[in-house]
Amino acid sequence: MGAERFEGDWRVDERCTNCDVARQLAPGLIGEADGRSVVLRAPRDQAEVQALHAAAHACHTRSIHPPEGRLGTELDPFPMALDDGVYLCGHNSTRTAGANSYVLRRPGGTTMMIDTPRWSAPLATRYEALGPITDVLLTHRDHAAHGRRYADRFGARLWIHEGDLDAAPDADRVLSGTEAVRIADGVVAHPLPGHTRGSVVYIADERYGFSGDSFYWSRTTGDIEVADSVTWYSIEVLAASLARTAAGLRFEWLLPGHGDRRRLPADDMAARMRRLADRTRELRPRAVDFTALRW
Repeated sequence: MGAERFEGDWRVDERCTNCDVARQLAPGLIGEADGRSVVLRAPRDQAEVQALHAAAHACHTRSIHPPEGRLGTELDPFPMALDDGVYLCGHNSTRTAGANSYVLRRPGGTTMMIDTPRWSAPLATRYEALGPITDVLLTHRDHAAHGRRYADRFGARLWIHEGDLDAAPDADRVLSGTEAVRIADGVVAHPLPGHTRGSVVYIADERYGFSGDSFYWSRTTGDIEVADSVTWYSIEVLAASLARTAAGLRFEWLLPGHGDRRRLPADDMAARMRRLADRTRELRPRAVDFTALRW
């Protein structure tokens, strides 16, 4: 596209909470300054226009504005395929602190939703078009806000761990203890208390790792990290959970609620998880500080 340019005053307003979602979807176009996202430059081609629209449609505070002012639906890319088996829902919710959520394809044409986007009946129609949704899997209490509503719309089972049951007391399936539980063919729930008492990591087909807020990919460190500055329950319990679990978690795709996504060979991920468990063992409790997150 050589000399073609797409000028325009894209902007991020003051409601931005620095959740990092926009920077994940439009790297090089949206960056960080003074504790929030900022537009770095105008898009230069249609692919960059689409990236900015993806960021805008994911933003939970609707803080990203195109030059024309109103954000239309024609360039809404969600649900967005990340791989042949998993989709990013987009349309993040203020009631889940802007967390990412996913739809997972299963054999036979059914799907599962992991955590939830903001509630909207038209959005629900989009997601179920990927295949009948049989289960809504909540990774922990912070992401439970819309779980019941989506599950009822889909006629799906709602899952949560007993440690966070007060956040979804009407769940249909309640995980307990710390032992791994097979919840469907190829899908295993690994209770991982620490970030919250009832945090869970879901592993599908030894390929996809839905980690909630237990750990994520940090672009700053170029590695898997725990959010020790935003640990609501206990960093020491999280360290013990990782020590017990990390060696058995095998996946290629790291798909967190907060923080970036990453795909690596399973052996590389496994080695990084073992090192993460070792590093987390050295951490000590600290006051909650969102500004200290290493995105």
